[in-house]
Amino acid sequence: MLDTAHLLFPTTFPAIRRDRLETLQVNLGYLCNQTCQHCHVNAGPKRTELMTRETIDQVLAFLAAKGISSLDLTGGAPEMNPHFRYLVEEARELGVRVIDRCNLTILLEPGREDLAEFLATQQVEVVASLPCYLKENVDNQRGKGVFASSLRALTRLNHLGYGKPGSGLVLNLVFNPQGASLPPDQCALENDYRQRLKGQYGIRFNQLFTITNMPISRFGSMLLSRGEFDSYLQLLRDAYSSDNLATVMCRSLLSVDWQGYIYDCDFNQMLNIPMSHNGTPKSHIADLIDTDLAGAGIQIAEHCYGCTAGRGSSCGGALTE
Repeated sequence: MLDTAHLLFPTTFPAIRRDRLETLQVNLGYLCNQTCQHCHVNAGPKRTELMTRETIDQVLAFLAAKGISSLDLTGGAPEMNPHFRYLVEEARELGVRVIDRCNLTILLEPGREDLAEFLATQQVEVVASLPCYLKENVDNQRGKGVFASSLRALTRLNHLGYGKPGSGLVLNLVFNPQGASLPPDQCALENDYRQRLKGQYGIRFNQLFTITNMPISRFGSMLLSRGEFDSYLQLLRDAYSSDNLATVMCRSLLSVDWQGYIYDCDFNQMLNIPMSHNGTPKSHIADLIDTDLAGAGIQIAEHCYGCTAGRGSSCGGALTE
């Protein structure tokens, strides 16, 4: 895989600082049952990095001490961590909102037949990857047969009440562009998704999140191999909107890698750009329980233009209507 990190410095992106911490986003490991083209984590079935029980307990201690409202679980496939259910149960006991960034097909894997029921019982919010409502596009980006499997998983979630008004079980979908382009208008695309998925397959969901592909890791490597890296980065720069600076996710989110080290966002984690704190080159979550991070500077590079391009991009979709 071609490295893009050195191409993201120096940067002209404006300096930004942290606000109040609301979300702890935890990467439980890079092991995944899929290998997607757009994956900025470079996750896959052969990865072995997984968060230990000890580090998970440190995450729980941090949640309790800081009074954080949301725990956002990602990977890889976060459900493939052997301590996934323990973390979810303990976080819910603390009254924390838990988000599972689910690739859907993991719900159909042998030995995980009750996983969807577990998520429903714990009232976990599911954010599910479905980069298109067309079979050809999904299978091209995520692998042959993934679209059909995703539909089966979505149907299972719907049967449990996910996506049903008044159920309290939230099911949001995620769209990623197929290539070197910005996402389309989120509201308009959400309407298209609803019409296609409900009309053809009877599937319900709450919201659609459009997320810009970052020029890093596997997607960045693909851009380099096609000679499209520079033009894509220029596209992001040209589409920069200062209106998005106030709500970029790194202001209220902290990213934790599978070893417990801290980053300003998931993208910086993949680029190995740790959060800077009191001159320490790399901070661990266990060392920051008594630290107020509000006002701290955020580590930036050229990929940050991806979060502020057009209508903006975050783990919760577009930043502006």
